[in-house]
Amino acid sequence: MLKLTSASAAVAVLSTILLSTSTLAADVKERTLKFGYSTFEAHPLGQGANKFVELVGKKSDGKIKMKVYPATQLGSETQTISATQGGVQDIVGTSTAPLTGLVKEYAIFDFPFLFANAKEADAVVDGPVGQTLLAKLSEKNLAGLCFFENGFRNVTNSKRPITKGEDVAGLKIRTMQNPVYIDSFKALGANAVPMPWPEVYTALESGAIDAQENPYGIISVNKLNEVQKYISVTKHAYSPWAMIMSKKLWDDLSNDERKIFVDSCNEAKEFQRKFSREEDAKIVADLKSKGMAINELSPEEVAKIKATLQPVIDKYSATVGADLVKQAQASIAATQ
Repeated sequence: MLKLTSASAAVAVLSTILLSTSTLAADVKERTLKFGYSTFEAHPLGQGANKFVELVGKKSDGKIKMKVYPATQLGSETQTISATQGGVQDIVGTSTAPLTGLVKEYAIFDFPFLFANAKEADAVVDGPVGQTLLAKLSEKNLAGLCFFENGFRNVTNSKRPITKGEDVAGLKIRTMQNPVYIDSFKALGANAVPMPWPEVYTALESGAIDAQENPYGIISVNKLNEVQKYISVTKHAYSPWAMIMSKKLWDDLSNDERKIFVDSCNEAKEFQRKFSREEDAKIVADLKSKGMAINELSPEEVAKIKATLQPVIDKYSATVGADLVKQAQASIAATQ
């Protein structure tokens, strides 16, 4: 009798699971979505994107599929953000810098030397500041899912090692089309040249510009070692990478489908960040073996550069808003 009761209980539990599963399946439609981003598939961001696609497929029982277009196949970051706003593209992965034209508060991620390490960056992008910024995208026909990591940005150039702020002066440096970056490098005496990413390699190769700044992964997969001699480990900014969906698509999703996308993004971001940080050390060794000269900046010189850039930080703190800046500072302080 006891065995029968146990068996009956097991059947009841199994029936509940099957009913739950069938209910979930009923709330997930067959979809094929267009997902585009700017970097190469081999980059840690591309690997994170692949993990996201895999997880969405698994959690939707294969019903939600994605056609993935890496390496600016669908256009620059600015173009693909616009296409996603219009619902022509379903999902975009993008640096946060181009988003400042839509939501001015995203400029907080461009503040020079805001983060000292990855732990501080994670606390801000995964905390109240990050959630506030993702939510603000809904006002612009977009739906924010989560943040991957592009990484800490360093300066490369073809002229000289940068060991102090004065070494930046006179360099023609490509920056993203973003006012904080432009003002920051101008404050150091550089000729800041905003330029879409697909044009950068050719401009460096021809000598139209001398320098650019990006995380190690971008430097490596785009083979900038072929047109740049020096990497200076400035770590002057940390660059998150936003995973964003068209609001048109988001509004069409069931609650179960929304949960699939958000959960998949949050799982994929953990994989992607770990992969990115493990790759950095390998990339540095590889770039050295290919002839790039890599130098560190002393803490004293970093402090001097940050002091030079304080007026830029003050200017954009007013734009971003004192409350958001305080939230970011509180999240950073909580990691100490």
